[in-house]
Parts: sequence; structure tokens; C-alpha cells
Amino acid sequence: MKRRSLPRLMLWLALLAVAGCSVAHDWPSPSGMRVPPTPPPSDVQASGWHGTLWRGPAFGAPAQPNARDCQRAPHMTELAGPELAQGRARRESLGSARSSDVMPATPTRSALTESKTTAAPAPERSAPVLGALPQPAPRRPAYEPVSAGVVDDNADFGEYLAYRRRAGQLNVRDRDISERYRLTVHDAAGRAVPDALVSVHAGSRAVPLWARTDSAGEAWLHPRASGVSDAVLEVRVSKPSADGELRGMALLRRGQRDQLQVRLDGALPTERARLDLLFLVDATGSMGDEIDKLKRSMRSIAEQVAALPSQPQICFGLVAYRDRGDEIFVRAWDFSHDLIACQQALAGLRAAAGGDTPEALNEALHTAVHRMSWRGDGATRLVVLVADAPPHLDYGAPWYDDDMHGALARGIKLFAVGASGLDKSGEYIYRQMAQFTGGRFIFLTYDKAANPSSGPGRETVHDVTNYSVETLDRLVVRLVREELAKRPG
Repeated sequence: MKRRSLPRLMLWLALLAVAGCSVAHDWPSPSGMRVPPTPPPSDVQASGWHGTLWRGPAFGAPAQPNARDCQRAPHMTELAGPELAQGRARRESLGSARSSDVMPATPTRSALTESKTTAAPAPERSAPVLGALPQPAPRRPAYEPVSAGVVDDNADFGEYLAYRRRAGQLNVRDRDISERYRLTVHDAAGRAVPDALVSVHAGSRAVPLWARTDSAGEAWLHPRASGVSDAVLEVRVSKPSADGELRGMALLRRGQRDQLQVRLDGALPTERARLDLLFLVDATGSMGDEIDKLKRSMRSIAEQVAALPSQPQICFGLVAYRDRGDEIFVRAWDFSHDLIACQQALAGLRAAAGGDTPEALNEALHTAVHRMSWRGDGATRLVVLVADAPPHLDYGAPWYDDDMHGALARGIKLFAVGASGLDKSGEYIYRQMAQFTGGRFIFLTYDKAANPSSGPGRETVHDVTNYSVETLDRLVVRLVREELAKRPG
């Protein structure tokens, strides 16, 4: 069963608020056309979930981001989960009356004030002891900061490989990332080229390895993780420009060096930063205590991001999930520029249900990567996962390891925030996704590592070293600032 409430995590979700809304119920297709979702192949239907849009690297590259803007009215899309497996008991928390288990698409005023107007029944009191003085109940501060640490497993890759060896046998879908290459792309003027499309070939044969460069014009390539064994690979890079498509190419001779540079055959102008920031949130019962905390700080975080020196054009999005058998499986608010509407979507988010420890993270990640209207044309794309449990690995496709490949191919970095109670398999999986896509692993810290109720501090139960600690909102804003600061100009 899911263990304890994650203390103070949901302040972080405040960020979410930043992320909660909007539109689109049609999805990008590989041809670039906007079409409604089509029925999945029969083998995907057999898995019980009818939402898989990309079946993994073996089936070709995913559709590339192509949305032009996020000037849309708020709109929520719900993806219904499959039926419960035969013989599996329905979660006790579902109950017959599920009024508290609803995340409305457009919250009403009554929904926003429900927690204030509904009084809880008074607890029963035992008879007072004669002569005893009444003791006031301990009071926690109305607003308590959330402290968090962060590690960059690509910056300290040797320690990350050592961690993977220490982790031993866990319930994960592993990929061999021990062979890793840093690709850097520049234009003819020597400037970094963000959001360039990267494909890898062995002679005339394309191999299942794609990427898009980040704000610094870089991408991490892991040939073994894609099952590629050829000794020499051709890395091709392309980038649209006003004068046509710029191209470049370099040979990767495996094992000789761990860095590769490609220079395109033309120069590109500098552009104003554009940021697509999506929050992917576990909305099960163990997250419940912190929902209100995150609502308090969401506007502050949004304003800090909007006021960064690069003055990015920001689109916010939100994906919330629980598990199969819950009334809510996956709900998505597509990207929007409307912060107020995003806050309203967050206001309707309530934590409930969940049952066993693993949750529907596979399906939610697939939704975040492939169903949202990510902008093309050089946008910086970030996902912030806030959760305390690993995905189910007994449901069938989609799989998180396929979709971390899909995220890399679509130029999406994953920043995974591990809340209190995240087990060893969850830590391993979160770090997998972050490292592979060039993101970070973030984790809440406490005064006493094993006691989340001890308040903010510097200690953690996770297998990490050499980490920095700051408040979670400042940490997230700093990571976004650093990402945007890499852009040329």
C-alpha cells in the first residue's frame, strides 16, 4: 500500500499551478497534420490501454513538435483507463461516494471553496484528568518551506555508474547507458544550435537513435541503449532556417572519444527564448497533505520564471495521474499561456485513491511526451515529474524506457522530483529518465532523513553524494534559468 503522506512536497506542485491548463484534443501526426487520435494496433488494445501513440524506437521516430503557439482557452482532456484485471479487488478508497475524488476541468467557485465551507466533525474527547492543565496542540507554521537536493548524473557520470552497480537487482526496465557520447552542434558562425534534429545511421541504414539538441546545442547519445552494435556511425544533423534547411554530419568511431562536434553549413539568427514547461503529477492519496501548500506558491514561481533575464515566452501544461481502477486515470491540460486558468485547473486537483505502491506513470509519461502540443521552432521543452512511486511494470505497453527515448527524440528534458516515500526502484527509474534526457534528479530533504515530519533540512535517504540543497521553488527556478541561459545570444 502507499505509505505516508509526502510532507511538504506539494508546495512544489505549486509549480504545477503554473502548469495547469488548456487545450487541444487533436494530436500531432508524423506528417505534421493535426488529426484526431486513431485506434491503437491490436496488440496495444490487448494490453488494456487505448492510448499508445508511439510504440517505441523499433517502430521509427516519434512525431516532431510542431505547435506554433499556446494562445488557447483552457481545456482538459481525460484518458480513460482500462478495466481492472480479472480478480483484482477494487481499491477501498474508491467507495461509493467519490465527490472528493474529482478534478474538474473548469473548477467552479463552490469547488474552489469547498474545503473552507465544509466543517469537519469535532473529534471525541475523553474526560479531563482532575487537576491537569490543558495543553495547547502543537502548531505547525502556516507556510513551511520545502527543501530539496539535486544531482546531475551526467556531470558526475562515474558516480552514477557506481550507483547503478550498487543498486543491484531491482524491478526496473534497464538500458545499457555505459557507452555515452556528448554531441555538440554549432552553426557556421560558431554559435550553439538549439533544437536541431539529430539522426544516426550505419551506412545507408538508419538506426533507432534520434535526439534534438538542448538550449546549449548539446545532446547525449547512448548507442547501446538503442541496441546499436556498428563500430562506425554517421551522425546527421539538420535545422530549418529562413534560407532553407541547414545540415551537418560527423562520423562517430565508437570507443575512440566521448565527444563529437557537428558544424552546420550556414548561420542562424538568435531568437527570443520560448519555454514549454509541463508538470507531471502523481495525484494519488499519499500526495494529499501538500496540495494546499503548492497552491500558495504557484503564482510566485510563475512570476519568477516569467521575470528571468531571457524574458521567455512561456507555455504551461499539466498532466495528473493515478492508477487503473481509480476514477481518474490520466487527465491532461494542454499548454496555455493563461496563468490564471492554469491556477484554476490546479485548484481543482485533489489527491485520492492509489491503492498499491506503483502507479500509472507509464501512461502519464506517454501522455506528457506524445499527446501535448509541444511547440517547434527552437522552444526549450521541460517536464517536471513530481511523484513518490514507480510505474507499474506488469501492465504492458507503453513503457517508460521507450518514452524516455521518445522524449530525447522530441527534445524534452525530464526533471524528476522524488517525494518522501520513494522506494529504491522509484529512485533508479527517476534517475534513468533524468540522465537519459539530460535532466536532473531532484529529491526532498529533511532535518532527519528518515522522518519527513522533522521539517526541512539537508538529509535524504536516497543514494546520492555531493548534492546541493535549497528551497524547492528556488531550485526549480534556478534550473529553468540555467537551461535558458545556455541559449545563444
